[in-house]
Amino acid sequence: MRRDYFEVESNAVEEGTDERPAIVIEYDGPDGMLADRLTADDGTLDASELDVTYRTTPAGGSDGQSGVLSITNRITGDFVLEANVDPESIESVVSAATETDDTSYRIRITDSEGKSTIYGKELLLVYDESGSLRRSESLIPGGVEL
Repeated sequence: MRRDYFEVESNAVEEGTDERPAIVIEYDGPDGMLADRLTADDGTLDASELDVTYRTTPAGGSDGQSGVLSITNRITGDFVLEANVDPESIESVVSAATETDDTSYRIRITDSEGKSTIYGKELLLVYDESGSLRRSESLIPGGVEL
């Protein structure tokens, strides 16, 4: 799937609300393609079967940086999707999530047919352009060893 099939926004939340920050992904590609990648033999993949990572890339953005958000199937290692996302969007989600007690966030994926699926996530790994983990910019729940 092409990265330009996806539009990504972040929704940080205001203090004092119970909402979790969100990464909102809208898909505008061929019908059924995304749904196929979000489906396993036993139904739709759940949050525990998806890994979310973000990697900065050297070109783009006003500060010379951009990045790629990747969601993969944890069981098979297959890519579900990749989308271009500016670093500020990911930083705002991480910042908002770390200000809450549970340090979690949501991913809402809407397919080309308008069906939305929401996944509650706690882990978001952020890498620099050389592939090194940026621990301080990632969401890593307690008890997780990398």
